[in-house]
Amino acid sequence: MKRTSPAATSVFVYGTLLSGEPNHHLLRGARLVGPARTRPCFTLYDYGPFPALASKGQHTVAGEVYEVDAPMLAALDRLEGHPRFYQRSPITLDGGARVEAYLFPKARLAGCPTIESGCWRLHLQERESW
Repeated sequence: MKRTSPAATSVFVYGTLLSGEPNHHLLRGARLVGPARTRPCFTLYDYGPFPALASKGQHTVAGEVYEVDAPMLAALDRLEGHPRFYQRSPITLDGGARVEAYLFPKARLAGCPTIESGCWRLHLQERESW
């Protein structure tokens, strides 16, 4: 059984960092824990080229969890503009695991469409067919 490094941070990704998506290369070398879903207390928004996850919603959001080391976490923070653009925060997933996720301030999402499915990949497929 592979042990978790004490310096590893579990991060929930739900958009452009997902496997096969444009920013996934930043997770090269990270350990994939597996697919995951949030508890039904978030909302996923379409922010144009990427999604935005906000707390205090009513949806379950689909994603993946990766274990990252400190340099990789710093690279993710830079990509996500933490803490000025996205804010990395601890969340609890469906099943009880505690992970870090990049949340977007809900006040800056006025007028953005919600992604009712809670799945960025499904939303991209639907958006392509519009």
